[in-house]
Amino acid sequence: MSDNSLPLVISAPEPRTLELIFTPPSLARLRAGHRIVETTDRDIAALPADILAAARYIIGQPPISGELLARMQSLRCVFNVETNLIDNMPYETLFERGIHVVTTGAVFAEPVAELGLAMAINLARGIVDADLAFREGEELWGGDGNRTARLISGADVGIIGFGDLGKALNRLLSGFRTRTRVFDPWLPPSMLIEHGVEPASLDAVLSESDYVFVVASVTSENQGFLGADAFAKMRKGAAFILLSRAGVVNFEALMDAVRTKHIVAASDVFPEEPLGLDHPVRTLPGFLRSAHRAGALDVAFKRMGDMVLEDMDLMDRGLPPIRCKRAERETVSRMRSKPVDRN
Repeated sequence: MSDNSLPLVISAPEPRTLELIFTPPSLARLRAGHRIVETTDRDIAALPADILAAARYIIGQPPISGELLARMQSLRCVFNVETNLIDNMPYETLFERGIHVVTTGAVFAEPVAELGLAMAINLARGIVDADLAFREGEELWGGDGNRTARLISGADVGIIGFGDLGKALNRLLSGFRTRTRVFDPWLPPSMLIEHGVEPASLDAVLSESDYVFVVASVTSENQGFLGADAFAKMRKGAAFILLSRAGVVNFEALMDAVRTKHIVAASDVFPEEPLGLDHPVRTLPGFLRSAHRAGALDVAFKRMGDMVLEDMDLMDRGLPPIRCKRAERETVSRMRSKPVDRN
């Protein structure tokens, strides 16, 4: 088979690279079965007309204008490997032409869920603070070091959002015999019940939980929706663990709730990333910090490549993509997550 007869792939996976998201054998398989044109998202529009016309797949999430899309008559799928759906392409036209837009974000569900559980355990047992005290020779032994400690086992847990990450987190929590309530207005109650959780209102999740995990995507409808009123409804001493995007909370209000010792909190995400060295959250007692590293494991990145290859194989046989998550016509335009910083 000549190179020109192979399916053409435009590769612009910034901020990822092909070497990051494919194992060497998988990348060799991609190159053996496809004609790869590597470029940047800023330079796609300048590619030769014959390349654009022949492109079957895009690996990346480049801005695509209506004019550029009109030149891409063979396009079948955009593989978003950054994983945040943003409003940078004419989704309605894509849907009308039957072009799939899919994300590989599911690869991050288990890694993020595991770190989220670790954060909750730390907030419950004070592991980091105890270690730091030990290093300074100020450790408290036995019961003296457990005055504020508590269990997750049997606790009341609330989850806000129940996509791939919420489901992965729930699987981990099942071993702790928690009573888990979930608020997700995009899912019917029966789907939540099937996963062994209780459908609940936002107020119930906030006010009846010892631990509240936030794993909801940022949309046009929920930016900053967790503010001072929400934190005031939480049980005194409850733990708030933010794992999805900082845009769903009023971050100043969250810090105030921790500063007044109404709640404790942990976050893997922040309003600006990287965070300024003088940001007050850096030194806030009762706040556990992680530098947006929950999902960034090599094993997760490599799973992206496997998903892309499997779905390409399906589409080359006239079947729809299954492994990656497809953007939905009704919801994609509501997404407001920030893309990963390129720096």
